[in-house]
Amino acid sequence: HYSTMMSKAFCSVLAAGVWVICAFNSSIHTGLMVQLNFCGPNVITHFFCEIPPLLRLSCSSTYVNSVMTTLADAFYGILNFLMTIVSYGFIISSILKMRTSEGKQKAFSTCSSHLIVVCMYYTAVFYAYISPVSSYSAEKSKVAGVLYTMASPTLNPLIYTLRNKEVKAALRKLVPFFKN
Repeated sequence: HYSTMMSKAFCSVLAAGVWVICAFNSSIHTGLMVQLNFCGPNVITHFFCEIPPLLRLSCSSTYVNSVMTTLADAFYGILNFLMTIVSYGFIISSILKMRTSEGKQKAFSTCSSHLIVVCMYYTAVFYAYISPVSSYSAEKSKVAGVLYTMASPTLNPLIYTLRNKEVKAALRKLVPFFKN
């Protein structure tokens, strides 16, 4: 039913909605950040310019910024997480309606490995973003950043590629001790 439900117009509305929400959220944080005073060494100890490391550089009060960051991240993170869980609920419901046990097993196998990557992604995102600035650790934030920007996007294609029979056969030829 995907092709009938997901038209180009609906996909465009979804994409535009995400862009508007992100622009609104970013403008709030940018407006709050502009009001801060920065003094001392302005070296960001992170791979990319994120709010928590910037707040650590401020020599003025960052209370409002911290509260708004935590609220926005909690709202958007939890909203996205719940939407993901609901969609998996629908997927699991569909799988349970399958008649063959082989079909159920294959679907659950694919779904469970993808769900592990999704959980790993959300754990890293929640750890990186939903924490008070006072407990911010640059090193732990870097690890979380690597997990959600590199590990999850890399694992998803790998998981689906290793499910392909031709890839498995080629891997068996390449690495003789690879059985399954």
